[in-house]
Amino acid sequence: MIYLILSVFASSLIFIIFKLFAKYDIDTLQAIIINYIVASISGIIAYTEPIDLTIVSRQGWFYGAIILGIVFIAVFNLMAITTQRNGLSVAAVATKMSLAIPIIFGIIAYNESIGLLKITGILIALIAVYLTSMKTAEGVSITKENLIFPLLVFIGSGIIDTSLKYFETHHVAQNDVPIFSATIFGFAAIIGVFILSYKRTTGTLKISLKNSIAGIGLGIPNYFSIYFLIKALRYENMDSSTVFTINNVAILLVSTVAGILFFKERLILKNWIGIVLAILSIIMVAFSI
Repeated sequence: MIYLILSVFASSLIFIIFKLFAKYDIDTLQAIIINYIVASISGIIAYTEPIDLTIVSRQGWFYGAIILGIVFIAVFNLMAITTQRNGLSVAAVATKMSLAIPIIFGIIAYNESIGLLKITGILIALIAVYLTSMKTAEGVSITKENLIFPLLVFIGSGIIDTSLKYFETHHVAQNDVPIFSATIFGFAAIIGVFILSYKRTTGTLKISLKNSIAGIGLGIPNYFSIYFLIKALRYENMDSSTVFTINNVAILLVSTVAGILFFKERLILKNWIGIVLAILSIIMVAFSI
């Protein structure tokens, strides 16, 4: 349970840092790529065994980590496009609603426990995510021509969580969690560096020290958010559908409270109803274990 709590706080810290990006006019793309480099280095430092690239490349999770690295940076860019074309609330809903994908996968693939209390709690959690993410009384508005972007964010985010569960179960040894995480972030960083290099060549990029510092600040909690989530998924007394539900809803709760306390955000009635439902869903899912 402690790993789940730590994952929630690390992930919530990421959202807080993203809010600071807007306040200090940080180039998000630069910061994200630096973040991947730092997150990868963090995993390498945390890995206690000698690193042999030949052995690492032969691990059952290696090629999956490459694909995940690509998906990581692709989903980030899709989130940015979704935010620009449909708004932040749509991006937030698409990301958090994706918890349905790993939940369904866990129930079908691993015969995870399911009952009326858990099903009700999960459904309430999805409603809570929607209501808490709304920043206007009108709700989410998505134009037909831009529907593809939040849909891809939904699918991509779900693939990431589902893949983490799959590799944690079948391929990643207990001591390999740091190097597995480092490999994912490392390949995301490699792709990001290519993107930055292209932008630098075409003259559309200006490297800034503050963007690099922001990326460093983001990279450490980003690494630990994945590290602690994988550790939480290994907890024998809690299945993945429970972990993902509590993790996603708790992150939403903590980041919302942080927005109120530190950024003076004002909530509408839908948000408060969502918060109450989020707390209720966590209690229901937790007691369904």
